[in-house]
Amino acid sequence: MGISSESLFLPVCRLCTMWKLPSFLARTLTSGTNGLPLLPDMAEGHLPIHVNNVRSRLREIVGASTNWRDHVQAMQERKALHTLLAKRQEDLPPRRMKDSYLEVILPLGSQPQIREKYLNVYNSVRFGRILEDLDSLGVLICYTHTKQEAQPRSPLSIVTALVDKINLRKKVVHPDCDIKFTGNVSWVGKTSMEVKMHMLQLHDGDYCPVLDATFVMVARDPENKRPAFVNPLIPESPEEEEIFKQGEMNKLKRIDFSTASLLKMAPTAEERNIVHDIFLNTLDTRTVSFRSRVLPPNSVWMEDAKLKGLQICHPQERNIFNRIFGGFLMRKAFELGWATACSCGGSRPFIVSVDDIMFQRPVEVGSLLLLSGQVCYTEKNYIQVRVHSEVYDADTREHHTTNIFHFTFISENEVPRVVPKTYGGKYPVNALPLKLWKRTLPFC
Repeated sequence: MGISSESLFLPVCRLCTMWKLPSFLARTLTSGTNGLPLLPDMAEGHLPIHVNNVRSRLREIVGASTNWRDHVQAMQERKALHTLLAKRQEDLPPRRMKDSYLEVILPLGSQPQIREKYLNVYNSVRFGRILEDLDSLGVLICYTHTKQEAQPRSPLSIVTALVDKINLRKKVVHPDCDIKFTGNVSWVGKTSMEVKMHMLQLHDGDYCPVLDATFVMVARDPENKRPAFVNPLIPESPEEEEIFKQGEMNKLKRIDFSTASLLKMAPTAEERNIVHDIFLNTLDTRTVSFRSRVLPPNSVWMEDAKLKGLQICHPQERNIFNRIFGGFLMRKAFELGWATACSCGGSRPFIVSVDDIMFQRPVEVGSLLLLSGQVCYTEKNYIQVRVHSEVYDADTREHHTTNIFHFTFISENEVPRVVPKTYGGKYPVNALPLKLWKRTLPFC
């Protein structure tokens, strides 16, 4: 039934190394992105797309059916596109960064009739809806990069593999001002692509930066079973070469971070000492027992800082490949993460960063989706929430992990410190919270 709060015990101990260091967290999370800006000539010759047309364009590119009952036939027809796949990446024409550049307009100010969909109770924009739009745009950018003029339909199945990073520059997004999304492919491997996207909002005649996002997409065959080659990317200027080099470094970091799993790497001596220190600080000295624990002041047990949710995955939420839309999964996970942070902090939390949303397996239409939100670290006003997503198979009664989400919030008030209660709990299946918080430090 998912991952218990106790199973996050050791990653939290790794996070506790931050307690012995100067607090870089507030500075790094509020100073905006450390990524490179868009090149000034990217937008030349590109007409903006209305946000409502993004998903319709994707359906045209793939040849997906808009009728749920016809989805089987539509997918069968895609099998014939196998012959259009490249046998080698060298057989595909190289592309420039500007070839994949797109602009999308979300006219909240000029077309108020679409505003209600994006409105929350605080009269600001729902961030979960923004995640949905970013996910769709990222896929469309990759299809633009891989487009072959002679082929009316793409043989590729392009899906989101990872949301590497989303940094927020503003706490509040206004619901009555137009929004512009921009983005392009910034790095290409053999079968994967990194996409950098930016969100800006119109104020006093100028578009001001709101957030910066980095997604990783993978290309697969028409049946979404095997990897498929994508067009190489050729940088044209020193600025583009720097962006491409950063994409290569991001790939290497992801490989390095994956080795931090406790299934691969034993706890260090420092980590074991920190675990023991936390245990001693919560030990009831009157009984000196593993079972008798005392909660420190202004703290909350980790096991009491979690929420759960359930979603029935209806056909309305399907993507162009008739699986559940990744943006929908991100929106639901974010909303549960926000509620978890709100219940822990006791006041309204604001999202400041999103890290390492991993898409481990697709979610089928009709699935029962179980979401578990857990506060795994707090510092001053900051709250780190991990949301674990899994599907339940009613026939086999088995649970399978589909996604893992990491959200960082800032609360209006200082929040209690979360403390793990079980000293002898199981090791977690991964140590992603560690790598997430390490990445907030400028020297990492």
